[in-house]
Amino acid sequence: MRLLVAAVGRLKPGPERDLAARYRERAAQVGRGLGFTACDIAEIPESRARRAPDRASEEGAAILAQVATGAVLAVYDERGRSDLTSETIAARIGDWRDAGRAALVLAIGGADGLDPAVRARAELSLSFGAATLPHGLVRVLALEQVYRTLTILAGHPYHRGNLDER
Repeated sequence: MRLLVAAVGRLKPGPERDLAARYRERAAQVGRGLGFTACDIAEIPESRARRAPDRASEEGAAILAQVATGAVLAVYDERGRSDLTSETIAARIGDWRDAGRAALVLAIGGADGLDPAVRARAELSLSFGAATLPHGLVRVLALEQVYRTLTILAGHPYHRGNLDER
């Protein structure tokens, strides 16, 4: 299974970009032994349209162009679920991998959010909570969660989970 983070906007050189690259590299290393062929980033150019719905629509079309037939689309959206544990997300991704799904695309929208067509296509909608976060930080958090998911699937000690469950 190929992992792809499709994010609107380009990270400028700096700490967010460095941290995102570090988590992507870690995920790629761990993922190879688990049947994940890649952990890539597709930076979607921000739309220059004047109206917010037009910007979201253009960016959404570019995101959907990254989703191959048979791929899973999961999105980070303010309306998404914030109640899923890392273990639950890892189990879902492991199930998709085991079912032979070719790719998992994690989409992060632009400043105007995700186009309704992208949200409608998504098989999973996640949120990091109700607060508005900068897109660069969301990208870092999403890549950290990819790495965490892979370490959970590998039985690696990086994720310690809920201590109350032990």
